Amino acid sequence: MRLGLTGGIACGKSTVLAMFVKWGIPTVDADVLARRVVEPGAPAWREIVERFGPDILLPDGRINRKRLGALVFADEQARRELNRIVHPRVREIMWRDVEEAERRGAKLVVCDVPLLYESGLEDRFDAVMVVYVPPEEQLRRLMVRDSLTREEALARIHAQMPIEEKRRRADYVIDNSGSLAETERQVNAFLRQVGVAP
Repeated sequence: MRLGLTGGIACGKSTVLAMFVKWGIPTVDADVLARRVVEPGAPAWREIVERFGPDILLPDGRINRKRLGALVFADEQARRELNRIVHPRVREIMWRDVEEAERRGAKLVVCDVPLLYESGLEDRFDAVMVVYVPPEEQLRRLMVRDSLTREEALARIHAQMPIEEKRRRADYVIDNSGSLAETERQVNAFLRQVGVAP
């Protein structure tokens, strides 16, 4: 089973992904791959510097993610261009990693893809799991986590499909608004349901 794991920004996808890792389930994290494909000197890095200029670089040549984020969350065209550069490279590695895990006999492979629905990737997975928290809790967590103003946090949230819409579309929903133990109980119930019981 290929499971697409998604949700809104600051809803807790990484927390849920870590629970799958704990049970030895093969996972692929698109955010980790996205950082890998923009390392200094990589083709995507060169394209991003050409498009957005050297001002987005840190002294050591790495991309200043905060500065680039501020640019692309304020400009939809710029965000689309960044996605056009990064997403195809991430997907290529992701599917290669999934196929490798399946060759090794994995019954379940979980791919954490933040923009799964926005990118139209739901049909590439056997099922989609959405990690959910109510919108007001999502906003609060994002402001705290990233030290953002309300306006900055809302700009990032509004750049994605609303979390309520993702929840409606999901095959499985993990409600992450309670305790860590409650979230883990839901993940364990899912694993038992699909026959990969912890």
